[in-house]
Amino acid sequence: MSNHVILVTGASSGFGLMTARALAEAGHTVYASMRDTAGRNAPRVAEAAAWAAERGADLRAVELDVQSDASADAGVARVLAEAGRLDAVVHNAGHMVFGPAEAFTPDQFVRQYDVNVLGAQRVNRAALPHMRKRGRGLLVWVGSSSTRGGTPPFLGPYFAAKAAMDALAVTYAAELARWGVESTIVVPGAFTKGTNHFAHAGKPADAARAAEYDTGPYAGVADRALKGLAALEPEDADPGEVARAIVRVVGAPFGKRPFRVHVDPSEDGAEVVNGVADRVRREMFRNIGLADLLSPRIAG
Repeated sequence: MSNHVILVTGASSGFGLMTARALAEAGHTVYASMRDTAGRNAPRVAEAAAWAAERGADLRAVELDVQSDASADAGVARVLAEAGRLDAVVHNAGHMVFGPAEAFTPDQFVRQYDVNVLGAQRVNRAALPHMRKRGRGLLVWVGSSSTRGGTPPFLGPYFAAKAAMDALAVTYAAELARWGVESTIVVPGAFTKGTNHFAHAGKPADAARAAEYDTGPYAGVADRALKGLAALEPEDADPGEVARAIVRVVGAPFGKRPFRVHVDPSEDGAEVVNGVADRVRREMFRNIGLADLLSPRIAG
């Protein structure tokens, strides 16, 4: 496997941290991006350095806040200055919220989209000029089975943002194919254990409105939704498989990487629905005479 220079967003914990470490162990140069590396996340930076030294792996923390244009530009610029190139970006940064959709303020919805959707757009605008100039690159989007699979209640703002991210990823795949930039969408299921995704989920700002859903016809629904998701998850479900799937994608030959990879132990139906949607996409591109945009080509 050849060495790639890879930027992983949101790599201070969860899927991002697992992915950054797995890619570094596979022999790649990995920049694990996170916010506030000199402050709140300083311990994560130290842990990354110690982990890399212990294993002889090339894992480097880099300051990058996906909610800031300047930070995204500076983070990518540092990677290019140090490594001389950027081969792949793993769009992992994201944040979950839990509660009735009505109780979230519009500003909270904006923040969900800012992290989960616009964050990827900021990083793309920083990284893609370099990739397009080189005529080679890879975007890996860490999506969610919630975009087309089972969608339990009280996760609406997060699901909506992930659906928007998926739509953006699909669009980018076609718009980058002739530049030689590949796209893969990795679709994790609802891993309720092994990450802090659910544990650190945000709550509605309008507590009074949220309380109205705790009584009456929706009393107990929130608790049932969480317990039901957990019950669907097999005991041996391992969130580390998401990281291993990304390692396999990165290690695959150019032009042979899958468009979409599902890692869903609960099998909530996303793979079936995505299969139909992706088939319709392929048929539409063929019908409008743009079938070549379904596969990347060597640019130049």
